Amino acid sequence: LLAGFPVALTLGGVALLFALLGAFLGFFPTGLLRLIQLRMIGTMENQVLVAVPLFVLMGVILERSKVAEDLLLISSRLLARLRGGLAFAVVIVGALLAASTGIVGATVITMTLIALPTMLRQGYDPKLTSGTIAASGTLGQIIPPSIVLILLSDAISNANQRASVAAAGRTSAVSIGELFAGALIPGLVHEGIYL
Repeated sequence: LLAGFPVALTLGGVALLFALLGAFLGFFPTGLLRLIQLRMIGTMENQVLVAVPLFVLMGVILERSKVAEDLLLISSRLLARLRGGLAFAVVIVGALLAASTGIVGATVITMTLIALPTMLRQGYDPKLTSGTIAASGTLGQIIPPSIVLILLSDAISNANQRASVAAAGRTSAVSIGELFAGALIPGLVHEGIYL
């Protein structure tokens, strides 16, 4: 990492190096090394995970096209008559942005760049400002569609397949749409608590 190699290649390379060293010394079964390629192919063929890079692309497009900034400006003008209307607008836009991009860090950074100077100019306390922005970015993780729910649906479908094999096919499948429907109301209630 200190030499400047990417994190993914460094972690994978060190793990592979120690696995090969363990296999050479007889501590690591070589059959497990052959399973790595099957695991990688299985992950690449997973159709559910195709949505993850598309969510990242959507977040980059929203940030670069200034759509999130325009949405914050419009919602703050709509809520201008309310006391703390700008903070409400930040929570709403942050939750929408987090739900659409699915990445908490990107949402918090984007909302910080957009909302922090505006809120400080309006006379908001810096502690309240940073707390509002941080909370607004984490709210959208449960509001569908989000990357967390997509990854969770993949994990649930894998667990469901294992349970179906163990129960001789007596379990029912869980679809992504059902998972989204199940997360919608708790996400909106969670959003309403912060508002």
